[in-house]
Amino acid sequence: MSPTKHNKEKKEPPPPLQHKSFAAYPAHTDSVSASVPYQRNVWDRQDRWIVAALTLLCAFTRLYRIGRRNVSSWDERHFGKFGALYINRTFYHDLHPPTAKLLVALSEVMAGHNGTFNFKGEYPPYVNYVFMRQFMALFGIGLAPLAYLTCHQLNMRRRACVLAALFVTLDNATCVMSRFILLDAPLLFFTAASLCSVAGLQNSRHQAFSRTWWRWLLFTGASLGLVASCKWVGFLTIGLVGLYTIDELLNMYSDCLAIKTLASHFLARVLCLIVVPLIIYAACFKVHFVVLNRSGPGDSRMPPAFQASLIGSPLGHQPFTVAYSSQLTLRSLHSGSGLLHSHAHRYPMGSQQQQITCYGHSDTNNEWIIARPQGEGFNDTSSVPEPVRHGDVVSLMHRQTKTMLHSHRAHMAPVSTKDYEVTAYGKLGWKDRNNNWRIEIVNEQSKVVNGELHAITTQFNLRHVSTNCLLSAAAVKLPSWGFRQTEVSCSREGSPQLLANLWVVEKHVNARLPKADMRSMVKRSFLRDFVQLNIVMARSNNALIPDRDKYNHLESDPWTWPLLLYPMRMLGSWKKGDIKYYEVGNPLLWWSSTICCVLLPLQIFLYFARRQRKAPAVWAPGEALHYWNGAKLLWGGWFMHYIPFFAMGRVTYIHHVLPALYFALLLLAFEIDYLCRRILQNRLQNVIVGIWAVAALAVFCWFAPLTFGYSGAIEELKYRQWLPTWNLYRDKYMV
Repeated sequence: MSPTKHNKEKKEPPPPLQHKSFAAYPAHTDSVSASVPYQRNVWDRQDRWIVAALTLLCAFTRLYRIGRRNVSSWDERHFGKFGALYINRTFYHDLHPPTAKLLVALSEVMAGHNGTFNFKGEYPPYVNYVFMRQFMALFGIGLAPLAYLTCHQLNMRRRACVLAALFVTLDNATCVMSRFILLDAPLLFFTAASLCSVAGLQNSRHQAFSRTWWRWLLFTGASLGLVASCKWVGFLTIGLVGLYTIDELLNMYSDCLAIKTLASHFLARVLCLIVVPLIIYAACFKVHFVVLNRSGPGDSRMPPAFQASLIGSPLGHQPFTVAYSSQLTLRSLHSGSGLLHSHAHRYPMGSQQQQITCYGHSDTNNEWIIARPQGEGFNDTSSVPEPVRHGDVVSLMHRQTKTMLHSHRAHMAPVSTKDYEVTAYGKLGWKDRNNNWRIEIVNEQSKVVNGELHAITTQFNLRHVSTNCLLSAAAVKLPSWGFRQTEVSCSREGSPQLLANLWVVEKHVNARLPKADMRSMVKRSFLRDFVQLNIVMARSNNALIPDRDKYNHLESDPWTWPLLLYPMRMLGSWKKGDIKYYEVGNPLLWWSSTICCVLLPLQIFLYFARRQRKAPAVWAPGEALHYWNGAKLLWGGWFMHYIPFFAMGRVTYIHHVLPALYFALLLLAFEIDYLCRRILQNRLQNVIVGIWAVAALAVFCWFAPLTFGYSGAIEELKYRQWLPTWNLYRDKYMV
């Protein structure tokens, strides 16, 4: 057979495996065809110099005249105060997790603050507020190098990496929120760090279980734990990484990866992306509890056992055993319910007797006196106070109005209509069986288990003797006639173990009984305190409901954010001489990134439509995979950080969109680079990228007076109002 014939019959090598998405793990090769325009980036000295220059530019925008206004501004009065409470070790309540506030406290400690300033009004000379702002601005400065590194890991060209970092640097809204003692800069930093870590993990997918791969996986988990422990909006970042991970594992499964290898990938992600973030999230609360060991303004929202363990708590020293004639406050164990309460207001329906509610704050209307049933008196003359025991039938008199805790079959509860109504009715001397309640001890958390009712440690039911129902407070809110307080009803079907039916004696006063050190009686559990505090935080978040009938210039709806319809005045006073800050984004970047995010799904749809119709390929080899790698991660981040706000019922502000904006700005740079490469020659590509950079800088400078603080008459800047909905120099809705 001739050599020519042999060559003709020789089989061609099989085509390389075409992987389905960025989640697949392709084999790495050093010899990539020159026709493939997308290679893995290599970090070199030029990148380091570029990052240094971008960081310096970002530092200038964040630090320039940062101390110009020497008055506590915007939410500095809240978060600065929380930092001072850490210094004083005083427990407080807030709806955000502790990490970012611990960073605020660290800045105050480093600035030499002694914790005496309450962050209201002008900063005194001994408070180095400039250093505190500079410390928090460091997280805003870190966004520029993170943006560059993220785009580098997504294998974008160097000019696109620079453009993305410039977009993040030159957004006015992102800049101004980094210049104060706020939580937004750490939140954005750890969001950006999470994205950068995921991009690095994706870029090292061909090196599974290598040291580099493990490092990126651990960085991702650590960043997720930190972003979630700054604000709960960080859980949207966890959602993004979770979807990415699920897609990654499914693609490996569809690629017929060995079960043992697939199991190893799954366990590695469970360890690094679930266990590590949970440890970090819980650890920040552990630090929170250890530091804040003194009683303060926020401990009333926590269980009595927690309150009693704090130094200086009024619950820390009180009589342990409850006796007849004692004055009590009773707390429902259902989180968000509060203390048993009554006031001189009547139900507008039903029996129209005096209201019984639960109230979450200290008040004299929370005080009750426990007595024998049917007017048998307080037992005040007894030489030895008689303890209240399991199974005793008692009556409870409201100390302020002298009425009795009462229930009946005649009327149902106003909201929980399956339960009986609970009212305050009658006097101590009346022999009314509907005023009688049986003490049924369910759980004793102290070592003293003797059948007696104890303050704080005894969990018990109050069973109505006549109807056999249980006194219940399930955190159901009454209408406005009940002052939005928690409804108290008598449950006919609830289990005795149900938290809504369980009560504890929070505060016990009886001059004839010795006081005990309750700190030695109560048993605290970190896990129980951790869960309880997160439940309280969730209820505080849910309680922030906007009043649609009342105009508030600070609030805005999510649909208005991408259009930049309602920027926010960061100060109440807008007069000449006041240094004014206006949270307005860079309109060029906001509007163009919005268009980019809206059109990207259409772009993907058109690609798949052409592919379905078997039209000529529009992608170079490897181009589709590269584009999908970056676009899906960046657009998915924007979607996950923006769309969920439409389902939230709480108050929303324009700075809530900043994490989503970060993804959108990187996607904008990604799309500009992609379109330039497809339709322009290399020299023109550089020109277009340069035009975008200069335009972004020009618009930033145009609004810079409002970002760095403007003290002149605001009418002088009225030509900077680009939309009629902006309240830059006149708010048509304010009187």
